[in-house]
Amino acid sequence: MSFSKDVKEELSTHIPKARHCRIAETAAILMYSGHVKITANDHFSIRIQTENLYVARKLFTLLQKTFKIEAENVVRRSDNKRRIRTYVVILPDDQDTLRVLMAAKMLDENMNLIVNPTLKHSVIVQNDCCRRAFLRGAFLAAGSISDPHRFYHYEIVCATSWKAEQLADLICGFDIDAKVVKRKNHYVVYVKEGSHIVSLLGLMETNVSLLNLENIRILKEMRNSVNRQVNCEAANISKTVNAAVKQIEDITYIRDNVGFSTLSAGLEEVAELRLQYPEASLKELGMMLSPQVGKSGVNHRLRKLSNLAEELRGSKEENYYD
Repeated sequence: MSFSKDVKEELSTHIPKARHCRIAETAAILMYSGHVKITANDHFSIRIQTENLYVARKLFTLLQKTFKIEAENVVRRSDNKRRIRTYVVILPDDQDTLRVLMAAKMLDENMNLIVNPTLKHSVIVQNDCCRRAFLRGAFLAAGSISDPHRFYHYEIVCATSWKAEQLADLICGFDIDAKVVKRKNHYVVYVKEGSHIVSLLGLMETNVSLLNLENIRILKEMRNSVNRQVNCEAANISKTVNAAVKQIEDITYIRDNVGFSTLSAGLEEVAELRLQYPEASLKELGMMLSPQVGKSGVNHRLRKLSNLAEELRGSKEENYYD
């Protein structure tokens, strides 16, 4: 089972105790996944179609506990090879449908369907708990989360830009960076920051999924930290080796062209030790000197040898052209 399905399964078992929160969650499912049908004689009915069993189960339970309504459930299989199951929740009774739509504030005072209900200042999401419930319903109806082992991505697909912008504003009200992007004929509200997705799971009260995601994040951060350390150490080793190779080239050039007799005692001692111990660090070279010298002192002497080698190379080129 995918991580997204795990989250939805956990959400399907969470039934708010407060009626106003159950109404908010029901309103979100209707707004982001429901279809309201109105016949010629003004008969209202509701239909929600989903491939996720947990969405259908949650809506059925919400209707039952909040409105004492027994909705119709239909399970269908596609004709293709995958044989995908589709779950359909139907509310055919006109009076039951009107009760639900009125509670969800989807009808105006003239009993006309509100195509784009406004969330801002709506009594549906006036309480913090109701905003959380609405977010749960919206995610159940049209949301998904990527496998956090691969990357972090939380999204809810909306049919219109109006619905997407309102939902993004609702999420941003919790100090979570939600953005909207158009994808083909839909608008997607998405969050990519791992810590913000953790916050969203907390808001939706999916505590088990939250802990699982946190564990994955910790492991990933540990691996990234180890990789950074290994890369840093590898870069330092490479830098040290390259520096040692250059030092040996310079010292060998001095020895083969003018000899060490022209060097001071300190430079000669460092030069001989570097040739004898090509893999030794500056600290180790300093410990071998008599008297002992620190890393900066050894580096200073090696730099002088390097400058001398460059001077010799330069004078040789001048003599060649002369």
